[in-house]
Amino acid sequence: MARIFNVTGPCIPSRHYMADTFKRVKAIQNMVENGSYFAINRARQYGKTTTLAALARELRASYLVVSLDFQDLGSAAFENENTFSLAFIQILLWELQRCHGAEKTDLVKQEERMEEILREQDQKFDLMALFRQLHAICESSSRPVVLMIDEVDSASDNQVFLDFLGQLRSSYLKRETRGIAAFRSVILAGVYDIRNLKRKIRPKEEHKMNSPWNIAADFNVDMSLSKEGIAGMLKEYETDRQTGMDIEKITGFIYDYTSGYPYLVSRLCKLMDETIESEIAWTKEGLLEAVRLLLIEPNTLFESMIGKLDEYKELEKMLGELLFSGKAITYHPMNPAIGLALMFGFVKNQDGKVIPANRIFDTFLYNHFLSLEEMRSSDIYKASLYEKEGFIKDGRLDMYCVLEKFVRHFHELYGNCRETFLEEEGRRYFLLYLRPIINGTGNYYVEARTRSLGRTDIIVDYGGEQFVVETKIWRGNEYHLRGEQQLLRYLEDYGLETGYMLSFNFNRNKQIGVHEFIIDGRKLIEAVV
Repeated sequence: MARIFNVTGPCIPSRHYMADTFKRVKAIQNMVENGSYFAINRARQYGKTTTLAALARELRASYLVVSLDFQDLGSAAFENENTFSLAFIQILLWELQRCHGAEKTDLVKQEERMEEILREQDQKFDLMALFRQLHAICESSSRPVVLMIDEVDSASDNQVFLDFLGQLRSSYLKRETRGIAAFRSVILAGVYDIRNLKRKIRPKEEHKMNSPWNIAADFNVDMSLSKEGIAGMLKEYETDRQTGMDIEKITGFIYDYTSGYPYLVSRLCKLMDETIESEIAWTKEGLLEAVRLLLIEPNTLFESMIGKLDEYKELEKMLGELLFSGKAITYHPMNPAIGLALMFGFVKNQDGKVIPANRIFDTFLYNHFLSLEEMRSSDIYKASLYEKEGFIKDGRLDMYCVLEKFVRHFHELYGNCRETFLEEEGRRYFLLYLRPIINGTGNYYVEARTRSLGRTDIIVDYGGEQFVVETKIWRGNEYHLRGEQQLLRYLEDYGLETGYMLSFNFNRNKQIGVHEFIIDGRKLIEAVV
C-alpha cells in the first residue's frame, strides 16, 4: 500500500509520510528516565498523540507503559469519584491485557482484583481506593511503570479531575518521602496547561495559581517540525514518486508558511500531492495554490480557533490589537490573554515580542476579523467590491490600480478624520479594501520582521505572483528613506523588481496620489493618503 500524507489521527510510519521525531522522542525519554512528572501542552493537531505513540514504542523495552486516552472514559465517568474511579480501572485493565499479556505473572493478582471490582461495581470504590490499586500495580511490576494520559483535558470541566490531579501529586511526593511504590513517570497530554484548567472549570471565579500539579517538571521540548525533518519527509516522498521537485526550496517554502506546525505542514503536502495539478504541484506556484485552498476550506483546526475566540473575549481583543494597531505587544507570560494565545497556538514569543505563530494563522486571523468588518457593511469594503473587476487584467493583479483607487476612495471617505483614526485604522482599511479583490484567488500575510518596527509589510500572493506592499505612518524624511531601503531588501529577498509603499501622511502640504521612482535599479511605487 502506497504511503500518504496524513492529517487525521496519529501518523503511522508504515502508512504515512512523516518527519523523523527521533530527537524529540529522545528528549522526552530522558525526562522519563529522570522520573519526571510533566504535561505536554500544545495546540490542537500539534502531533501530541503521534509523539506519545512513538514514545511508548521506545519505552516498552524497559518500562511497563500504561497508555490511556481520557476520551475513552466518556462524560458520565466524571459524575463523581466512584464513577470516575470505576471507569479509570476499566480502561486500565483493558490496556494491561491488550499490551502486556506476557507480563501477566507479575500483575495477575492486581488484574483479578480489578476484574472483581468491575463485576461488583463497588460503590465505595473512590479515588483513594483507586490509588491503592495503582500503588499495588507499581509494586507488583518487575519493571518501572510509566503512565501516559492523552486528551487529558477532554472532559476536565469538573472538580473530580482536579481531585485526581491532587492524588497524583500526593502519590509522587510519597514516592520521594516515604518510598511508596508509584509511577516512575507520569505524562499528561492536552491543549490546556494544568494552570489554566481552573479557567475552564470555574471561569467566573477568582483563579488560584497554586495548581495541584505544581510539582510538574517544565516541558521545553520543541514539538514543531524542523526544516530538516520536513526535508527528510519530502526525500522519502520523492524517492517513491519521482516528481523532480527541488526539495530544499519546497522545504523552505513550507516552513516559511507554517513555522513547522505539524498539521499545516501535512495538510499543505497532502493538497500538493492529491489536489494540485501535477505539473505545478511541487513548485512555488503549487505551494501558493495549496495555501489558498487551505485557507478557504473548513477544517477542525480553524473551527477550534474560532471557538476559542468566541469563548475568550480577552483573547479576541488582544489578537485584534496585535493585527491592526501596529503597536508591539511585549511578551509577558502572566498576562492572561497572552497566556491563552500561546496555549492555543495563535502566537509565539519572538525576541520578547508577541507575533502570530505562522503565516497561515496570520492570514486566517486577518480574514476572520475583516469578515466581521464586512458584515458591518464597511464603506471602504463596498467601494472596493463595486470596482472589483477593474483590478484584475488578463488574470493578473494590477497593484498600481489597487493603490490608485484606494487613495481616492480613502480620501473621499475618511479625509476629514482625526490623525489618531488614520494611524490606528489605516492598515485595517487597506486590508479590508484588498480582501474582496483577491478573495478566493489570492492570499496575503504580514511580514513578521517589520510588525514591531512602525511599518507593516504585506506580502500578497495572487495567480502565482507576489507583491510586497509596505504600509507606514509618515514620521519624517529620514524614517521614510530607511523604509525605502528596507523595502528594497525585501524585494531582493523575494526576487522582485517592483515594490509598493502606502504612506499615511498627516502633513497639510502632502501630495495625495501615486508616484513612481527608481532606486538602485528597482521600481518603487508610492501611494500617499
